[in-house]
Amino acid sequence: MKKLFALIVAICATTLAWADDSGSCGENVTYSFVESTGTLTISGTGYMEDFTSSSKVPWNAYRSSIKKVVINNGVTSIGNEAFDGCTALTSVTIPNSVTSIENSTFDGCTALTSIEIPNSVTSIGNYAFGYCSGLTSIEIPNSVTSIGDYAFGDCTGLTSITIPNSVTSIGLCAFDGTAWYDNQPDGLVYAGNVAYKYKGIMPNDTSVTINEGTVAITPAAFLGCERLTSVTILNGVTSIGKEAFYGCTGLTSVTIPNSVTSIGYYAFYETAWYNNQPDGLVYAGNVAYKYKGTMPNDTSVTIKEGTVGIAGSAFSGCTGLTSIEIPNSVTSIGDGAFSGCTGLTSIEIPNSVTSIGDGAFDDCTGLTSVTIPNSVTSIGKDAFYGCTGLTSITIPNSVTSIGEEAFCGCTGLTSITIPNSVTSIGEWAFYGCTGLTSMTVEATNPPLCVNKYGLGLNMPDYNIPLYVPEASVDAYKAADEWKKFTNIQAIPNVGVKEATAEKSEVKKVIDRNGIIYIEKDGTRYFLNGGKAE
Repeated sequence: MKKLFALIVAICATTLAWADDSGSCGENVTYSFVESTGTLTISGTGYMEDFTSSSKVPWNAYRSSIKKVVINNGVTSIGNEAFDGCTALTSVTIPNSVTSIENSTFDGCTALTSIEIPNSVTSIGNYAFGYCSGLTSIEIPNSVTSIGDYAFGDCTGLTSITIPNSVTSIGLCAFDGTAWYDNQPDGLVYAGNVAYKYKGIMPNDTSVTINEGTVAITPAAFLGCERLTSVTILNGVTSIGKEAFYGCTGLTSVTIPNSVTSIGYYAFYETAWYNNQPDGLVYAGNVAYKYKGTMPNDTSVTIKEGTVGIAGSAFSGCTGLTSIEIPNSVTSIGDGAFSGCTGLTSIEIPNSVTSIGDGAFDDCTGLTSVTIPNSVTSIGKDAFYGCTGLTSITIPNSVTSIGEEAFCGCTGLTSITIPNSVTSIGEWAFYGCTGLTSMTVEATNPPLCVNKYGLGLNMPDYNIPLYVPEASVDAYKAADEWKKFTNIQAIPNVGVKEATAEKSEVKKVIDRNGIIYIEKDGTRYFLNGGKAE
């Protein structure tokens, strides 16, 4: 009986042990797990998939058994949540091909005591190493330019942090809860060339001059410092983070240099300086900061010449705004800048603008058309979310990435052309675009849809024609997300000869890289009289 019992226990133990495993974790990226050593190896080329939660990773069932992660050369990013909660993980190898460590990648890896970040990495995401309590030191290479919110938050054992001058952006509470921060003296703490946070209780009637050489002020750096009365920001600072001086009720004097081009939302909210401004558009240096007061109906705004940026939430909720003129000096439109401006029907973005922030035109339900200039390289997350009146948008050949949910809920869009410059499209980018009758993608190589949720189209919408370069039809039919389309057609490479059509019948005329065609009733006719089959 004892032998039988022992045999049953052995069988059960064998059954419960995790076996070797392998599979896909990106379009061209695979994984393999060796149970005997606890080693997870990531191989391939390009991006790892971004996972929406740690429970969605393929190795979730045995994450607590992963002791070592080896990422082979060729992989370019480490996806969201990839190793979140791998509490047994003690060793990580990251190759020089990796350029970004995404959100919550190593969050909660409590056994991890050290990690070498290669000189190829340019960004470290939100919570990337949050709660890695075993980490004692970290050296950030001089290739990194941005560190996300809570990136090293609550790494209680982290005593040494090396931050190079290349870092120009540090997120909210990136180093809070670390031994490094706790050991800093009271006062304004700097992280490299960034003004990180005011620590301790501020004395009455405090005046602060930001150090020379500082390039940025982090979000919430002086949040709630009611005893701060004046701040002088020296030339060289380019960005002031969201809520940087929020709640500084005693702040009456603010000096902002011309070098500042970007100001986050609510940066000066609930300060005496802002409260003392007259109603109307308030400027902070050369940045259009915030429309103060209730905007009258049918308001037109002309932003003054020389303005270099539009701050986050600058016109948020201004339902009375019907038109705005933006000068050619503006280079950035901040997060949520025009969110909820339901009366805005059209906008001309000048050729000087290089970035459109997250949620910049969120819920601008009155917008019917937008032309994005060829100076813009990225369209942010939620940029045109819920713009139900939007029927057409022109994306230039300069844009390389389209953020997640960028056009989510744009039910009025009937067609969209994605230029050949776009290499990545965020999750749910076109979710709820139920009016689409066709989509054109000009890239020879199918753009990466960053995770399995891809474009976010409803299944019936994958029956619309997808027009792609003739030589790439088979590639799109095989590529993740794109292969869901049931009607993939080639864009005929034909010259212009002639075209005839009744004006009332033509949906739109499109000129894309020398190929000109008209669209009528969801069908494309190229200008040699041929029909796109």
